[in-house]
Amino acid sequence: MISKYRKQFNREFSQEKYSHFKEILKQKSGLEPSFRISESPVFLTKEFENKLIDASESIIDQIKALPFETLQKAIPENCRVPNDTHQPHFFTIDFGVCKSENGEIEPQLIELQAFPSLYAFQRILEETFCEVYPFISEIKNKMPHEEFKAYLKELIVGDENPENVVLLEIFPEKQKTLIDFVFTEKLLGIKTVCLTKVKKEGRKLYYENNGRQIEIKRIYNRVIFDELERIPDLKTEFDFREEADVKWITHPNWFFKISKFLLPLLKHRFVPKSYFLHEFPDRENLENFVLKPLFSFAGSGVNLNPTKEITDAIEDKENYILQRKVSYEPIFEDINGEFSKAEIRLLYIWRENDDRPILLENLGRMTKAAMVNVDFNKKDAIWIGSSNAFFGDE
Repeated sequence: MISKYRKQFNREFSQEKYSHFKEILKQKSGLEPSFRISESPVFLTKEFENKLIDASESIIDQIKALPFETLQKAIPENCRVPNDTHQPHFFTIDFGVCKSENGEIEPQLIELQAFPSLYAFQRILEETFCEVYPFISEIKNKMPHEEFKAYLKELIVGDENPENVVLLEIFPEKQKTLIDFVFTEKLLGIKTVCLTKVKKEGRKLYYENNGRQIEIKRIYNRVIFDELERIPDLKTEFDFREEADVKWITHPNWFFKISKFLLPLLKHRFVPKSYFLHEFPDRENLENFVLKPLFSFAGSGVNLNPTKEITDAIEDKENYILQRKVSYEPIFEDINGEFSKAEIRLLYIWRENDDRPILLENLGRMTKAAMVNVDFNKKDAIWIGSSNAFFGDE
């Protein structure tokens, strides 16, 4: 969309630079990323950025105005965790880069979550793009690295000793996001701990480090609670639903409260119309909608072409939504003259005493397939995978 930066990047790009780019990430983290990193950043105009912010601010206003009881309805009873908080610590919001009926490039809301994303990784990714392609630095995120670090440290570590704060995940070494865990450890000085290693004595939680039992006082939670039930023979000492003397960053209930559950309740010109499946009106055409389970992750269970037979067969219709289809516009030209589509995730933090969240970073995802998840791309495609968006003047 910013032809000046796109043309310069494509002129400077080479497979050698891409290999060097990935090698820098490997050197900084000590491991290979387990997901595909796009060769290219996403270049977008300040005008488009303003549209993103306008939509996000409206959505934040609408969420803040929702009754407490409405949000509580989103939490499955078997997943309700005690000691909820009045607002989440994280807020992420995904927009597709689309084209309007009058030909304007505009964002369209895809999803939103009160769950941490790849905050530490995305910061390093942005910095690495600027290392390999110095000209990009003139449109990089204006927030200095130390300020970014201070925000995350205040939010996640707070006033605690970092050794009493853990990044909690289930089998973290098997997760695709392991590289983000490593960068988070380096950034904040905290440990990544598997849920199966957490010990519980009364209301206190502990983990072991170098033969020492260390109390856990704050949990930077990366566990998707409802996915635990799908792991066969999982044995843990600590059940999220139990009372514990620990501070959640962010509280697990928010994963459900700010989710696809909210999509039918939101209104904005950049928010596609959505319905709960059991409330889908007869006047609408099913062909114009995408079927999504409320509580899936990474695109699992999404049906781009639902039929009446499929929707009629679903018993728990209240746990599904139908979202009006949007068309991602292929506008990001690669070195072969082919075009990729993209999705932008805005990464906010929400401090406990703040009225509104603070935008720290973004995450870009590029694709040439029908779905943005890179698993759906051809293996030989380029300009696909995890990326970062840079905003500048044309």
